[in-house]
Amino acid sequence: MNKIKQILASGIYDALKADGIPGVEDIFNALEYPSDDKNGDISFPCFKLAKIFRKAPPVIANEIAGNMKALPEVERVEAVSGYVNFYISPAYFTNLLGEVTDDRDITNTGGGKTVCIDFSSPNIAKKFHLGHIGTTIIGNSLRNIFKYCGYKVVAINHLGDWGTNFGKLICAYKMWSSKEKVETEGVIELERIYARFNKEANEDDKLNQLARDAFRELENGNEEYLEIWRYFKDISLKEYMKTYNLLDIDFDSYNGESFFTDKMPPVVEELKAKELLKIDDGASVVDLSEYNMPPVLILKRDGTTLYPTRDIAAAKWRKGEYGFDKCIYVTSAGQSLHFAQWFKVVELMGYAWAKDLVHVPYGTMSFGGEKLASRTGNIIYLDDLLEQAIEKAEKIIEEKNAALLNKRETAVAVGVGAVIFNALFNSRIKDVDFSWDTALSFEGNTGPYVQYTYARASSVLRKSGETPDREINNNYVPNTDEIRLIKQLSLFGEKVVSAMDAYEPSVITRYLLESCWLFNQFYNTSPVIRAEANAKLFRIQLTATFREIAGRCLDLLGMKKTQEI
Repeated sequence: MNKIKQILASGIYDALKADGIPGVEDIFNALEYPSDDKNGDISFPCFKLAKIFRKAPPVIANEIAGNMKALPEVERVEAVSGYVNFYISPAYFTNLLGEVTDDRDITNTGGGKTVCIDFSSPNIAKKFHLGHIGTTIIGNSLRNIFKYCGYKVVAINHLGDWGTNFGKLICAYKMWSSKEKVETEGVIELERIYARFNKEANEDDKLNQLARDAFRELENGNEEYLEIWRYFKDISLKEYMKTYNLLDIDFDSYNGESFFTDKMPPVVEELKAKELLKIDDGASVVDLSEYNMPPVLILKRDGTTLYPTRDIAAAKWRKGEYGFDKCIYVTSAGQSLHFAQWFKVVELMGYAWAKDLVHVPYGTMSFGGEKLASRTGNIIYLDDLLEQAIEKAEKIIEEKNAALLNKRETAVAVGVGAVIFNALFNSRIKDVDFSWDTALSFEGNTGPYVQYTYARASSVLRKSGETPDREINNNYVPNTDEIRLIKQLSLFGEKVVSAMDAYEPSVITRYLLESCWLFNQFYNTSPVIRAEANAKLFRIQLTATFREIAGRCLDLLGMKKTQEI
């Protein structure tokens, strides 16, 4: 709809005929889509013009409507309660259908600039649980959105593979486990011995010192400890890859915290040279009290590093390696202070690109109304969740369409898609409660519903026996449901850019859902295959266009397309 908005913005600008009025671009940005098409297809609110003209908004709206030159694209113009409402000609929507899928303006938005997106990033030696789904799925969707908009995207899995916890794990492994046990139980065995170590360390503080000593040895290059640590990492990655493969997610870099071990000492020295580092009770910190933030701990008293040290080193390396125009970190809202702190440190170090560091926070995930917490035992492992979703989807598909070929493949698409859609449906900052009944329903605001609608459109096209033709018959006058669907489909590009600018995949989720509602409304009121010739060809093209746009949305969200359910 950007083309017609540009035409209207120019027309409004000419109709105002006064000094000090907003420019065409400002008018363009002020145009709105009424929630009720009884108020037109596009509206211009006049309230901000009241101070300029010293007139009431309804008076200004009447003057604009009266001064607007006739436009072939506009059927009529009405001034209502301070708004100028434009009713677009049905013929315009007929022609617009052939242009809806042309998104060259959108795919060139990024112009080849580089965006690094740091997401998923699990701590090795721990299983994926439902709490990891936010960073993994939101990050992957943002990656798809930025890539679609023409950016070069570097997907980074910044593995949590360094820190004192590995000192604990190495000690626990040497005391209570073996390679044979880990080979048999995998990451579950590593979690077991880590939990045991923490429990016993609460009663015997000597164990905590052993862990600190072990991590210091690891940082100093103790080969025995490094070999054990590499083994933990390999075992973990093998398990993680099963989940990533199921989600159809990959990464360009798996450089975890350990990769930056030799890059942290120069950061510490630079902080000292720039007189940013202070000693506080034996630890090295950067004082941020001037910025109303707690100090940032760079080195512990024993000289070992912490998260901020590693994150700063990683950001510097990425800037040098990738020359990013933006570096995005997708983590829980609980880490917001951490990112604000070290972003400020990078700024104080004098790096102009500190402004290009972006934290994208998200809310918590609960299951059945209960917050996930390892200490209470309320842990839902992600691979178990996905497999259960697939099994439940398979049963539903069996009931709906027992003759369906490739049931397992379809069940994977639907089950995994249900989890993804559920995670992306609300604004990312909102907390999410996962419910089987809600997520796997083929009705309502769910993944199966949008995938089923996509499959329905595919079925219509298969059964029509016609090839969609982008050369639309200009003599055909679309009905109300067809116009509503065309309008909705024409908003795709705007929605993608909006989702990108706000780092908000739910913009796409909600847009796709509304598109499916409108398609189903059209499908139920406007026969396609049984329609007369002109209407049939037009509706086949409209169905094909919906299917194309819906498919793009599914791709952006990281969901698989379903040809039949």
